Amino acid sequence: MAPPNPSGQRYSPTMMWDSTPLFQFADMQEIIQNFVRVHVDAPGMEEGAPVFPLGYQYPSLDQLADMIPCILQYLNFSTIIGIGVGAGAYVLSRYALTHPDTVEGLVLINIDPNAKGWMDWAAHKLTGLTSSISEMILGHLFSQEELSGNSELIQKYRNIIAHAPNLDNIELYWNSYNNRRDLNFVRGGDTTLKCPVMLVVGDQAPHEDAVVECNSKLDPTQTSFLKMADSGGQPQLTQPGKLTEAFKYFLQGMGYMASSCMTRLSRSRTASLTSAASIDGNRSRSRTLSQSSESGTLSSGPPGHTMEVSC
Repeated sequence: MAPPNPSGQRYSPTMMWDSTPLFQFADMQEIIQNFVRVHVDAPGMEEGAPVFPLGYQYPSLDQLADMIPCILQYLNFSTIIGIGVGAGAYVLSRYALTHPDTVEGLVLINIDPNAKGWMDWAAHKLTGLTSSISEMILGHLFSQEELSGNSELIQKYRNIIAHAPNLDNIELYWNSYNNRRDLNFVRGGDTTLKCPVMLVVGDQAPHEDAVVECNSKLDPTQTSFLKMADSGGQPQLTQPGKLTEAFKYFLQGMGYMASSCMTRLSRSRTASLTSAASIDGNRSRSRTLSQSSESGTLSSGPPGHTMEVSC
């Protein structure tokens, strides 16, 4: 645990599976000041990672989830709040299903909890015959409208992926993601996320239908669904301010950062969040967010813990 800050409030452990520009955004600094932030790379994804030898068996996403307890033990974290993007959202969800007592909350961006069906598998194979691995990954990350527009952001990521020295490792990670198992969420059943969850997806994103379906299978009293307007496939890159504001609301709903001042979402009418609400005290506070709502006043809780995962 880090030492107390000047205001006397203790920092809280924060875990991340892949650092994104979201945590470099100016408005995110208030959160960073109140949480200890830890960056964790998937195997072979770290900067300067050597290329795995030919025939290397890359871990499945289930195996990556099984690695998390060792990380928490090493860092001496008892609980976390997880923030996952794409494959990372899947890994965190898989971990939360088997270790619910260690996960206080999850922010899942672009999660697809479903295994690929035969039609998806065939389409993936056909695409692989005509497209490079970098183009397939771009098609996973961004909407067709964004790719057609070929914006500066798209050009940047196309260049990063195409010239990545560990592209062979990225392809192995990509294959593991495409071979994921179904999470088998069932609303009201035993296979579900038992912590507060915020689902995030951009409008017209490649993952929109999957996130909508995921929302329909989770507990509505614990789940907030945020569809972000004008954000494309990567809302954490294109709308970091609005996503940061939503994240602060989410933390307030869990009893953290009660004194945080938020104005961006209260002024915005560009998107909506839909979810059932429950107001019965403790952690069953309202799980409904809106980009036109005002922030409530919540009692501050003890220090919390956080994590992020991305593909």
